Amino acid sequence: MTSSAIKNLVFFALSSIWFSLARSYMHTYAGNDLIFAQVNSLTSIETLLPLSYYSLPYCIPMGGIRECVGNVGASLVGDQIINSPYRFQGYVNESVYLCTTGPLSAHEVRILKQQIRNMYQVNMMLDGLPVINYAYGRFNIQGTGFPIGYAAWNSDDVYIINHLKFTVLVNEHRNRIFDMMDFDVPSNGTVAKSYEPPPLFEIVGFRVVPCSVKHNQENMKKLKMFDNIDSMECPLELEKLQVVRESERISFTYEVQFLKSDIQWQSRWDTYLEQGDSRVHWFSVLNSLITILLLTSIIIAILLKTISRELAKCQGISKQAEAETDEEPSGWKLLAGDAFREPNHSKLLSVLVGTGVQITLTGFVTATIAAFGFKLPGARGMVLTLMMTSYCFSGIVGGYIGVRLWRTLKGSTDGWKSVSGSITFLFPGIVLSIHTVLNLVMWVSHSTAAISISIYVTILSLWFCTSAPVTLLGGFLATQAEAIQYPVKTNHIPREIPARTLPSWLLVLSVGMIPFCTLFIELFFFLSSICLSRFYSMSGTLCLCLLSLVIVCAETSLIVSYRNLQAEDWKWWWKSFCASGSASIYVFMYCINYLVFDLNGLSGPPSVTVYVGYSLIVAIGTLLSTGSIGFLASFYFVNFLFSSTEI
Repeated sequence: MTSSAIKNLVFFALSSIWFSLARSYMHTYAGNDLIFAQVNSLTSIETLLPLSYYSLPYCIPMGGIRECVGNVGASLVGDQIINSPYRFQGYVNESVYLCTTGPLSAHEVRILKQQIRNMYQVNMMLDGLPVINYAYGRFNIQGTGFPIGYAAWNSDDVYIINHLKFTVLVNEHRNRIFDMMDFDVPSNGTVAKSYEPPPLFEIVGFRVVPCSVKHNQENMKKLKMFDNIDSMECPLELEKLQVVRESERISFTYEVQFLKSDIQWQSRWDTYLEQGDSRVHWFSVLNSLITILLLTSIIIAILLKTISRELAKCQGISKQAEAETDEEPSGWKLLAGDAFREPNHSKLLSVLVGTGVQITLTGFVTATIAAFGFKLPGARGMVLTLMMTSYCFSGIVGGYIGVRLWRTLKGSTDGWKSVSGSITFLFPGIVLSIHTVLNLVMWVSHSTAAISISIYVTILSLWFCTSAPVTLLGGFLATQAEAIQYPVKTNHIPREIPARTLPSWLLVLSVGMIPFCTLFIELFFFLSSICLSRFYSMSGTLCLCLLSLVIVCAETSLIVSYRNLQAEDWKWWWKSFCASGSASIYVFMYCINYLVFDLNGLSGPPSVTVYVGYSLIVAIGTLLSTGSIGFLASFYFVNFLFSSTEI
């Protein structure tokens, strides 16, 4: 293992343990302190392929380009946080010159025009806060960042943003006891009685008005980086904008203004998180509750109408009840000798169920931690890092469930190591295979989302060194647990299944719409947060929707299994898995619908390939998760059904 991979693995482990502390501490500044802004990768809603900030002819910092230390999750989503030349001095309002590029080459002009038309935007940060595009005297929150330029409507010209008007909101603390050694004092060494050090402050807001300004190049030649210039307004006339042409020189300038604000540091993220209408999220929760009530009513009707009569007969409550139930067995009662017959491909079923439980537990752990506020919006990539860590350690549960199901189906523990190993490699292997293809596409497109070999080695090390042993431990514990006993014995000869008017799989595939209906609203916001650079903050409603999804999947699969048993179809095993798992079909179809109608098909085959690839990963994860929930619910229901009645 390379030293770089070892370093990445150690950092991955430490960042996973201390994820709640990521960028959560308060930075306090004093007057005249130098504060440098950082930039992230350029992003676009047209391509979804992040690019390096310095892939365009922007000003280089004096000390050179330095990339900030990130985490594996940030690398996977394409975040590349690096330093920038934008420098602010505490409480100093000024207009500053940065640099002037050399004459633009034909290649640079072509790249600039292409990225401007692809609607790429700059993502700048100050003290961890993303910049908000502040225009026309009011907030215009359509995400964060600002465009790299504009394209003219009636010509082939494009105009680059080269002048930025920043506003930094600060919260002062004048009632603190200041350490006089931290501030400058008069040169004679004495401190006047009226001397008061500059107040400390925290940054609670970061706004920008982006402008395109055609500077006078004769005046710009006389300036050096960070020289002061006159303040200017954003021009509206096209002839005063900086056009992108071959051999054209572009000068970059900016202004900064510090404003006092009553916003507390703890509340500075509210502006970003309050995008959208929270009532839509609660409508999603209400929709899920109504679905649960309807399905629960159907299940209660099944229990009261069918099972209660059998219980009355079994317990001998009254002669009248016995007379009412004294009839020829029919429906599911005829399947006592076949209901627990081993299904086809039982090993695959065990592996899928174990993997699905692992994915479900990972989703709940991640959503719960985010709902309790341990994950801050500024902790970039930490959600993905947390999900990977949770998935590795939840392997003990997935291995236990998968091996115990295998042991139940086979009646012995033979082959449990093979089942545990398959659970370890199934879903991560699928994800890694798809991502390898997508990584090649992103590498060809020069995207920052293309990860390096060292990151691959880190992920594989985490996979083999953590996930595999934990899953094997879960499988071993399952071999030591008490075996699940069937309530009835299985006949040697399988019973013939009566013919149906409509194929049973038609019902199985169609009921997936029910779990999908509890999820699609949150799925829309999830896709918008990823594709449109919006913050997703309603983690509480997400937890409720996930809980509702579990209940709906269980009830849907339970009803389908009961209907199959009533039709004397004893092959309920795979159908119970696919009944709730078929929601993944509708999830994938919705992702494609979002691509066509909300993203307008994106721009170019590479972008579409990446989007479809990640959508496929989400759909496969949904299949395994919802399918395992439905299967386990049906398994225990069928056990209860045959153990509570006298056949």
